[in-house]
Amino acid sequence: MSTQKAWFTLAISMLAVLVSFSSPAIAQERPSSPIPNTVWVGADGKFESDPDTALVQFSISAQDKKLQDASQKASQQAEQIRQLLRSNGIDPKDAQFSRFSTNLVYDYQSGKQKLVGYRVDANISIKLKDFSKIGPMADGLANLDVTNSSISYLLEDMDAAKTKAVEDALRRTRDEANAVAQSSGRTLGELSYASVDVYEPQPIRPMMTKAATMSAQAPPPPTAEFSAEKITVTAHVNALYNLK
Repeated sequence: MSTQKAWFTLAISMLAVLVSFSSPAIAQERPSSPIPNTVWVGADGKFESDPDTALVQFSISAQDKKLQDASQKASQQAEQIRQLLRSNGIDPKDAQFSRFSTNLVYDYQSGKQKLVGYRVDANISIKLKDFSKIGPMADGLANLDVTNSSISYLLEDMDAAKTKAVEDALRRTRDEANAVAQSSGRTLGELSYASVDVYEPQPIRPMMTKAATMSAQAPPPPTAEFSAEKITVTAHVNALYNLK
């Protein structure tokens, strides 16, 4: 056997091995080649629902020359928050700390690193099922020394919403596949294969953290008379159906 023929035989063998390993991966998505008596369709589905939970998040931050004084200021801010929660019928134990940190504060303007104080930071969050409390909480936080406050609306039972979105997408694939079958004089058979992708958004609603100058009659809370944005979960399904 010549050298050229030997190299050609080796190349064909390597290509055959590559194809044998690649084919299963391709088959998991769209069939690499037409499969007789089948129809391949893809469709999007969705499920829309009102949120059932409001997540209120905010931070407290206090700075002073001495760590003890900074901690004292942070404690005073935390006590104001506890009072706000109690005044709205919320147990302070329902609020959660996601982060608590103490940091050194340096001054670099003079060209040298100079310690000028200490800063205490904490992130706090609370979930509200009673949406009537969102307005008073937003209004109360606007009058407190807090930062990075926001309200996001959530759907706690997200798994059920995902399932309904997938069901909607799968129904659409069957409708499309059935249209193909009927137009070609065939009957739609059983589902042979399906792949699913689900997407869930996380809308965020920022809110003001500082109160404006108070007039003789205080304005309503920033969330008053507005309704929460609906939660929409979407899914995409690729499906392979048999044809009879």
